[in-house]
Amino acid sequence: MSKKFLAAVAGVVLAVGLAGCGGDSSASGGGGAGDDTITMGFAQVGAESGWRTANTKSIQESAKEAGIELKFSDAQQKQENQIKAIRSYIQQKVDVIAFSPVVETGWDAVLLEAKRANIPVILTDRAVDSEDTSLYRTFLGSDFVAEGKKAGEWLVQESTGQSEVNVVELQGTTGAAPAIDRKEGFAEAIKAAPQIKVVASQTGDFTRSGGKQVMEAFLKSNPKIDVVYAHNDDMGLGAIEAIEAAGKKPGVDIKIITVDAVRDGMQALADGKINYIVECNPLLGPQLMDLAKKVIDGEQVPQRVVTEETTFTQEQAKTALPNRQY
Repeated sequence: MSKKFLAAVAGVVLAVGLAGCGGDSSASGGGGAGDDTITMGFAQVGAESGWRTANTKSIQESAKEAGIELKFSDAQQKQENQIKAIRSYIQQKVDVIAFSPVVETGWDAVLLEAKRANIPVILTDRAVDSEDTSLYRTFLGSDFVAEGKKAGEWLVQESTGQSEVNVVELQGTTGAAPAIDRKEGFAEAIKAAPQIKVVASQTGDFTRSGGKQVMEAFLKSNPKIDVVYAHNDDMGLGAIEAIEAAGKKPGVDIKIITVDAVRDGMQALADGKINYIVECNPLLGPQLMDLAKKVIDGEQVPQRVVTEETTFTQEQAKTALPNRQY
């Protein structure tokens, strides 16, 4: 179990120390006296994948529907850009700050600045690894360890009776919460099947081009690859390109497991090029706006809000695709 999850469970929601503009309108941000409009500063990771694009759209549309003024920044997958954006939001005296951290560590200083300015912080999609859980009000997002476990458990079941299963792993961005946790969950699940071995593991940075490049290298250096475990659909789709270019059949010669369930990934699953997808729901906007309003009104909120998600086989993907929102 990851440190940040234990910290979140052990943490106490500090209703006084982190009160938003519901607690002290003079000290809070842009929605001060005489203006009921909530202003949210949101620092996004970037636009590295189809999942992230859907996540951004959900946040922007939900803010508009909720009547929340959104100040949005794209960090282009760089932590320093996110820290700069958060400091800018503090200077602008927004009512609430939300962000999806590029990496887990290195946030305490800027989050302390927000706390001292009486601006509550909501983490979305990814958590931070900090012992001080008072630096943020709540974390809304998936259980990435559980996602990794689901991927591993499917492979264990599929590998029953096989003597040797060689897996290559396409990791997400180094230091990012989903990369760390999806690796951990998968490793934990496959312990039950000693014939399953991860023979190579490298970051593809959550991008399709990165997945393709790393998979090309894996195919050259590993003579026998049975399974690809990709931390997101985009890297899995890149791996498909590399596998096909090598004259092999994805989904048949090499099985592929991915996480996300965005439309392109689901189409590849329906086509039999991917074998199994663990869902990671990007449509966090409505829940985020609801949490923001509650925090600003001084209501207590859970320190951990887990999104509901499922898994997909080929037949389930075919059924879900016509109504897929992302």
